[in-house]
Amino acid sequence: MTSRPETPLLDTVDTPDDLRRLDKSQLRQLADELRAEVIDAVGTTGGHLGSGLGVVELTTAIHYVFDTPTDKLVWDVGHQCYPHKILTGRRDRIRTLRQGGGLSGFTKRAESEYDPFGAAHSSTSISAALGFAVANKLQNRPGRGIAVIGDGAMSAGMAYEAMNNAEVAGNRLVVILNDNDMSIAPPVGGLSAYLARTVSSSEYLGLRNLASRLTKKLSRKVHSGLEKAEEYARGMVTGGTLFEELGFYYVGPIDGHNLEHLIPVLENVRDSDQGPVLVHVVTKKGKGYAPAENSADKYHGVAKFDVITGEQKKSKGGPPAFQDVFGDTLAKLAQNDPRICAITAAMPSGTGIDRFAKAHPSRAFDVGIAEQHGVTFAAGLAAQGMRPFAAIYSTFLQRAYDQVVHDVAIQNLPVRFAIDRAGLVGADGCTHAGSFDIAYLATLPNMVVMAAADEAELAHMTYTAAEYDEGPIAFRYPRGAGTGVAIPETLEKLPIGKGRVVREGAKVAILSLGTRLEEAKKAADTLEAKGLTTTVADMRFAKPLDTDLIARLMRSHEVVVTIEEGAVGGLGAHVLTFASDEGLTDNGLKIRTMRLPDLFQDHDDPARQYDEAGLNAPQIVDTVLAALRHNSAGVEEARA
Repeated sequence: MTSRPETPLLDTVDTPDDLRRLDKSQLRQLADELRAEVIDAVGTTGGHLGSGLGVVELTTAIHYVFDTPTDKLVWDVGHQCYPHKILTGRRDRIRTLRQGGGLSGFTKRAESEYDPFGAAHSSTSISAALGFAVANKLQNRPGRGIAVIGDGAMSAGMAYEAMNNAEVAGNRLVVILNDNDMSIAPPVGGLSAYLARTVSSSEYLGLRNLASRLTKKLSRKVHSGLEKAEEYARGMVTGGTLFEELGFYYVGPIDGHNLEHLIPVLENVRDSDQGPVLVHVVTKKGKGYAPAENSADKYHGVAKFDVITGEQKKSKGGPPAFQDVFGDTLAKLAQNDPRICAITAAMPSGTGIDRFAKAHPSRAFDVGIAEQHGVTFAAGLAAQGMRPFAAIYSTFLQRAYDQVVHDVAIQNLPVRFAIDRAGLVGADGCTHAGSFDIAYLATLPNMVVMAAADEAELAHMTYTAAEYDEGPIAFRYPRGAGTGVAIPETLEKLPIGKGRVVREGAKVAILSLGTRLEEAKKAADTLEAKGLTTTVADMRFAKPLDTDLIARLMRSHEVVVTIEEGAVGGLGAHVLTFASDEGLTDNGLKIRTMRLPDLFQDHDDPARQYDEAGLNAPQIVDTVLAALRHNSAGVEEARA
């Protein structure tokens, strides 16, 4: 599309205050224009599309009915927040989504007062909204906590932990269950809408309270029985028995795309003294855009695309993605090993487990957004003689750290952790960056930690992990395409704790872990041109360290530089500790560690992110020259 959609009504709305000045009869047009704007914007930038399209009417209704930002609106995951951003003063920047210096693809406190809580991981919204609600209650301040949760986030235990604790908030807490792919229950047309309006109305709630007061005068047994009967009757009609048991007043299900249904129910909930309340709305991902509605994943995450045809801009081809190399390799290994099985936490295609599942459906398990359960499930499988691979993004594995320690490492169970999205991840930003896994895994006794330099190494490490039964083992690899190296037909079982030297030198040694190896080799070329012969080693293992190799290089080189795609506490810290323990620094050896900076980096192009982090070839060269008190004028000054 060459021109932007016409949005005359939306053009008059910059904030929810403007929205609330509209007549209800205008909201349908506004929602249609908002949907067109979202489609056009994401067509320009790429990003999450289907989820945002599914909540256009819901977003409009919430901001119309509730007093945001005094009422704190918390979006679960946050990837459905693009319509929200447009309505809260950020429309002029909406076409910078996920670009360097532009808007985040998720909610972010630093962006707007309308983003009270940042989120890009799932199932945090009810806990956070409960915190806002109770804080306002304790301080006698106005304002509710409103949580919008959906997209499978109710499969995580944290959501139920929060609901179990929510009664303390009373009517300060409203949870809106956006039921899209979960299909808990369908909206049953006009009858469902009528029932939802009725059970949320002040008249019904008043009668309910009156009946409750009257029945309390009866025996406790009769009172309790009548109360349960009323809840059960409503639950039979509406499907809310579970939520009632957790202490919520349940309303729904209602059609989340019908503003005439949504607005009255939300107004009733707003004006009610009952609570906490759970409003169950049923929506459709990709609503209003045929290519998204007809897509299997509802255009959950998309590249830039043609708005008219829906055709996404294709990549230029090239090497396979790392996760696909892993998935294909594991599927191949499983052909001859019935003990191999795979676990993913709601990310089958993102981790490559979809490829394994296609070949071995009975041995692939998607546990939902439940990383804690997934890790302990894998531990149980391992304890019973299976060879489980838990394929989880680095940033999501953080959610299961206690399970990694308590259920796997302490018991020395051979769970294989395939850690995707290691290092920086580009447009998804700091919430999805795999910055910490080397540090948090390599500190654990019994754990083996590997990092693949390229796709061939990843295939070797997958095979090595499959054959390793002595305890837990992890291997990490980045987001995106590989380097283009050929994957050998015959895979190698790597010796545990042994690196490899990829080029020999005499003055400088670069110890690389992971996919900075190519940058290390480029840096070595530059240093060689300056007369500084350089050894480059692919360490392969952060734990156990190849201490023989490290000691040899430290004794024979003047400068040793470690480089890794992880935060402080990883390879560099372990190498420094070893060097200190062995006295290898006592004779003037210069050691420098290169790692991710001690900050959360914003979203940007990955190459620019690594430049900002100082982990590309020019920065490696500068680090070596600075250690030698040498500048780019040449070798003569260093020798002088």
